[in-house]
Amino acid sequence: MAMAPDDTLRLAGDEMKVPLVGGGTATAINFDFAASSPALATVEREVEAFLPWYSSVHRGAGYKSMVSTVAYEQAREDVATFAGARDDDVVVFTRNTTDALNVLAAALPDDCRVVTFDSEHHADLLPWRRWPTQHLATPDDPSQLAAVLDDTLTALGSGASGGAPVLFAVTAVSNVTGECWPVAELTAVAHRHGARVVVDAAQLAPHGPITLSEWDVDWTVLSGHKMYAPYGAGALVGRRDWLEERPPFLAGGGAVAFVTHDEVLWVDAPERQEAGSPNVVGAVALGAACRVLSAHGMERVLAHERHLDGLMRRGLDTVEGLTRHHLWGDDHPRIAVATFTLEGYHHSLLASILSAEYGIAVRDGCFCAHPLMVHLMDTSADEVERLRDEVAAGSHAKVPGATRASAGLTTTDEDVERLVEALGRIAAEGPQWTYDQDPVTGQWSPAPDDRPLPDLGCMPPG
Repeated sequence: MAMAPDDTLRLAGDEMKVPLVGGGTATAINFDFAASSPALATVEREVEAFLPWYSSVHRGAGYKSMVSTVAYEQAREDVATFAGARDDDVVVFTRNTTDALNVLAAALPDDCRVVTFDSEHHADLLPWRRWPTQHLATPDDPSQLAAVLDDTLTALGSGASGGAPVLFAVTAVSNVTGECWPVAELTAVAHRHGARVVVDAAQLAPHGPITLSEWDVDWTVLSGHKMYAPYGAGALVGRRDWLEERPPFLAGGGAVAFVTHDEVLWVDAPERQEAGSPNVVGAVALGAACRVLSAHGMERVLAHERHLDGLMRRGLDTVEGLTRHHLWGDDHPRIAVATFTLEGYHHSLLASILSAEYGIAVRDGCFCAHPLMVHLMDTSADEVERLRDEVAAGSHAKVPGATRASAGLTTTDEDVERLVEALGRIAAEGPQWTYDQDPVTGQWSPAPDDRPLPDLGCMPPG
């Protein structure tokens, strides 16, 4: 059954028919929520209601500017409430999680050191490379995570022992495997050593409760496009001190109190970190999504996810030749994300067949987590080096990857059954259409692809 019978959790585009190769249509089934989500219909309506009132914020003298400023700042409060922020925490609006983590990275003290596990999303791996960074091997037993972190911070001699500041960056939920990380436990270890903690909550925010104050983490980040508000806004939520000690990530109007030829007086956060005209529409949408999800109850959302996770795992295990890939055992807490390979099928070919012949949308590739996928695919160091050289030469065709199915608010038991049935048929009968692989990108697509594109005005003609 669907998660809720009421209209509050309906998504824009629900029940849409999509064309299939060879003719005919099917009701679109979305199993790509981990990448991005459609807008909640209530969010869409709030954005439509706000647009006639849109104007500049904070310094405009017009009535619409006042309305926009109130809406923008209300959205900031809604995000803070959703994230379980403390009274003295600050909410900085950003473009997305990647932007939020880069904002924080630019605010780190000069002598800061960073610690992460190697299974992080690229958004939580790459921004820190401007500082000395230690990537910890993710243990096969999740009960060892705290010990690995404790040993590392002991060796570093972090803040509590008078050493240089340390930031520990960790995900709340893996975007590849759906496995939940013990954030509160790891935070307690980090704080015992005087280290700061930032949590990438991009994958948790739409699927379960964020408790920044209960976790006692220093910052958390999230993206509207993953939580049913795809209007280009995300947020960095947490302590303001580091965010006010350096020039901001972006320098420009709105971030300053006074400017001369030789000096800049920066304003305090959050405005200090929001230079330029902000994405007011995106912030309003994100705030609306936070209110809708909070009102429904994130514990209810998580229970729905756990139900779907069990259903997906049991169903996928019936498909001949299919292997699910994960770090830890099936008894470990997770959300409804399944990453798998099917014997005899390139991950892109499998994804293309599901879309073209069954109307089922999934994701394929490395999911912006190359080190983790290399580990899950058992790729040797020599093979990694060879692949690196091929990619540098312009060929991506042999990069290892998998197919990922990820559920969301409106995913039903019947949707899972349809996915499992389609995979079972592909495993038993193969594709019913022809497909070609691009020799450079490695991506497979129907050949020919006779599915017509909709007339949206922004689409190319023909």
